[in-house]
Amino acid sequence: MKQALQLRLGQHLTMTPQLQQAIRLLQLSALDLSQEVQEVLETNPMLEGEEEFTTQLQKEGDGQDGSETRESKEVEASNDINNEREIQTDSSQLSEDLPVDSEWTDVYDSYLPPASSGGDATDHDYLVQRSGAVTLHDHLVWQMTLTPFTEQDTLIATALIDSINEDGYFKGDLQELLISLNDEEATLEDIEAVLHRIQAFDPPGVGAQGAQDCLLIQLRQLAEDTAYRDLAIKLCRDHFNLLSAQDQNQIMRRMKVDQQELASIMQLIRTLNPHPGTAIANSEPEYVIPDVFVSKRNNRWVVELNGEVTPKLRVNNDYASLIRRADQSDDNTFLKNHLQEARWFIKSLMSRNETILRVASKIVEYQRGFFEHGEEAMKPLVLRDIAEALEMHESTISRVTTQKYMHTPRGTLEFKYFFSSHVNTSAGGECSSTAIRALIKKLIAAENTSKPLSDNKIAAILSEQGIKVARRTVAKYRESMSIPPSNERKRLM
Repeated sequence: MKQALQLRLGQHLTMTPQLQQAIRLLQLSALDLSQEVQEVLETNPMLEGEEEFTTQLQKEGDGQDGSETRESKEVEASNDINNEREIQTDSSQLSEDLPVDSEWTDVYDSYLPPASSGGDATDHDYLVQRSGAVTLHDHLVWQMTLTPFTEQDTLIATALIDSINEDGYFKGDLQELLISLNDEEATLEDIEAVLHRIQAFDPPGVGAQGAQDCLLIQLRQLAEDTAYRDLAIKLCRDHFNLLSAQDQNQIMRRMKVDQQELASIMQLIRTLNPHPGTAIANSEPEYVIPDVFVSKRNNRWVVELNGEVTPKLRVNNDYASLIRRADQSDDNTFLKNHLQEARWFIKSLMSRNETILRVASKIVEYQRGFFEHGEEAMKPLVLRDIAEALEMHESTISRVTTQKYMHTPRGTLEFKYFFSSHVNTSAGGECSSTAIRALIKKLIAAENTSKPLSDNKIAAILSEQGIKVARRTVAKYRESMSIPPSNERKRLM
């Protein structure tokens, strides 16, 4: 085959550095964007934030009245020096006249500590004194140090506390723990004794070896005159399997109690905490910063960008004025390159804000029923619908809706919350899976607790309303909302 050269015309998209930067900024969250902007400000001298520009203007305005300010400061300084001299003179006279057998409060009315010379009070960081998060492990170790343990018991207690999980349960093995201690004097009875002492720590029920043990520990710590305490202990000790299965008839038959007494016993057990560790475990709060705000004005839903997270940048005019067109020196080339990068970065930020605002506005337009009536009015929506309406690619919509949040009258929600699959209705329409979850939750909340609705019954009720869902679909939606099955929801009236 003979080789030849041919010219062909075609169009294709090139991933330029500017386009790559715009795509990367688009998928960043508000927190990541602030960190990115801070890094760019530190590396690019051509960029400056709004705070720097405002500070510069204030300095220029203060320079005009510099003479008056300087004179007033000199007058204040001289007055402070005279006042200090008078105070020192008075204090020296008082100290000389002070009798030896007198007390300080007999002469001076009060004492104020001198102000620190470390600078203005506003320079002090009060967050330094803030205590960190207290975990369950720290709380138990603190109680262990207050307990009169021997040296051997302290080692055992430390090993036991290390084996307690976040829920407050001891998940280790006592025999393996004994082997790991490598102490010939320690016995299994010693470890069990120390474990019983740890189970008396706060919160009640900590150190239990299971749910049954946890409930029994809390019941035994109640006052002996507590109503139905003994019957509750007997139920948890002897009939815990029936209690877990909510088999009320068998419980009443074996314990020989009526329905009213069983209801009182169950009410006492419900006051206990099956996960005692959650009452102590504390973590640093994580705040969600919304990217847009949605509010209703004049019967219209308005979408606005969050100005606090929208970075305000500008090109430094002082550095930009130093650039000379015909100069090819290294310094001039350095300034030109950074000026171009600064303009590209500002343009990418403007494109990001515009895209987020357009996508958020279109989502609110599609889901207006949700904002008006709640989750039951949520419409089915996929990324393709927004992409076609805004004439964008689905990948762009996916980047915009990732880690972006919307502050609405119904709470702060992620953009992806408004996208859901659909289920066909008997009328030929579509129903959102989010709306179906809301209906299932509403039906379960209004059910009779003595005869809770099964998944088949919920599917039949939804079918009567025109929503075709199978029993397994109802079970999947119910489990996604952490709602137990009907046999575990059964309660006494």
